[in-house]
Formats: sequence, C-alpha cells, structure tokens
Amino acid sequence: MRFNLTRGVVLTIYAVIILVPLAVVFFGSFKTTPELFDSPFGLPSSISFDNYDTVLNEQNLSQAFLNSVLVTCSSVALTLFIGSLAAYATARIPGWPGWLIFGFLVLGMTVPAQANMIPQYALFNQLGLLDSRIGLVIINVVVGLPVAVFILGGFMKTLPREAYEASSLDGAGPLRTYWSIVLPMSKPSLAATAIFLFVIQWNDLLYPLLFISSDSKKTIPLALLDFQGQFLTDYPLLFTGVVIASLPMAITYVLLQRYFVAGITAGAVKG
Repeated sequence: MRFNLTRGVVLTIYAVIILVPLAVVFFGSFKTTPELFDSPFGLPSSISFDNYDTVLNEQNLSQAFLNSVLVTCSSVALTLFIGSLAAYATARIPGWPGWLIFGFLVLGMTVPAQANMIPQYALFNQLGLLDSRIGLVIINVVVGLPVAVFILGGFMKTLPREAYEASSLDGAGPLRTYWSIVLPMSKPSLAATAIFLFVIQWNDLLYPLLFISSDSKKTIPLALLDFQGQFLTDYPLLFTGVVIASLPMAITYVLLQRYFVAGITAGAVKG
C-alpha cells in the first residue's frame, strides 16, 4: 500500500514537471509578448491565430516544415529499407559470422557525430552535396543505419527458424522470404524503429546547421533559430514554431503507438 502511494506521488510529480512546460508553450503561442511576460502560466485572454499566421506566412516556416517533411520521411523510409535488409542478412547467417557482421554494422553507434563533422563536410563539399536536401537525406541514412540494424537485427534474430525453413520448402528465395514472411512479422519492430528515427531526424539541428546555408532549404529546427536574436527573443512566435514542429511527432506516435509498445517489448523473451 505504501509502495503504491509513493509511486503515485512520484508519477504525479513527474507528470506535472512534463505538463506544465507543455501548457506554457501551447497557451503562450496564442499570446502577445506583453501578455506572455505578464502572465506566463495563465490562459490567453482571447484565442487568436495571429502568431500562427505570422510564423507560417511571414516567417516562411511553412517552407521549412515542408523541407523537414521531405527530408525526414525520405530518410526514415530509406533507412528502414536498407536497415531491414542488412538486419535480415545478419539474422540468416548462422553462428559467429552473423554476429561479427552484425557487430560491425552497429559499430557506427559508438562514434560521436561531432568527431566526423570535418571529414563529412569536406567529403560533401567535394561531392557537391552541400546546401541540398539530398545531402541531408544521405547523411541521415548513414547516421541512422547502425541504430536501425541494431533494433531490427535484435528482433529478427528472435524469429523462429521454422518460418524460414517453411518458406524455403515452399520454394521461396531469400528476397521472397524477406518480403512475405520477415517484414509482416517485424511490423512492431519496424514501427518502433520508425518512430525512434523520425524523432531523431526531425529534431536534428547539427547537420542542417553544418550543411545548409540557403533559407529556402532550412529545416524546422534550423528555421526556429531565426526567432532568437542576440538581445531579444520573440517567445510567442518561438512557442508557435515549437507547437507546429511538435505536431508531426505527436501524430506519428498516436498512429503507431500500438506497434511501438509491442516493438519495444518484442525480443525481450526469445520466441
């Protein structure tokens, strides 16, 4: 009884810590700057979408939003495709060679992104990929692949061997088995990986800041920096941009939460 009470108190405090800043940002997006500083925790005196109109039209955040959608969705789709193929290959290779290849593929997770910035910039400069959305997609795929292989490979190694053997007896080749057997069984793990990659790549500021210089190709995290000046920050507009930037992540999680919960628990016990 005492344990349940303590847990309830801790969870309540944690929920308040999370919800209060979210409420301040959300309601602050409907306020003016004087109203926000006068009553940061209060409700707005009136519901006005002037800040959203300013952010989307005058501040050109709509273009940054479109850039983020194109770059992130393309990056996640390519990473899942390539990562699932690599994970499937390591899962099908028996014994230590499969684990050795798996370990080599996920080795990239141990290298900090900052350690590769200078050689990556020099390489992309030589290839003419600076200040381009394609360059961002490529770097996102390269950085996200070790994570995708780690999550998907760990799950695919728990799939029963009988499924592979039954598919082979039916005359299916490796690619047919991958498409018809492995991918449908891996939906929870694919959804969990997709959400994880989407959040990381949607919020990424390092690589857009390093590679993008044109205003028309900025992503949302990079565009939000324009709301912060050296001596003055327009917090209502900044909060509005944060709300808009957070919507795709919230919608993605709501749509895939059933698979996400199953994905993070899949593989805990080998089937």
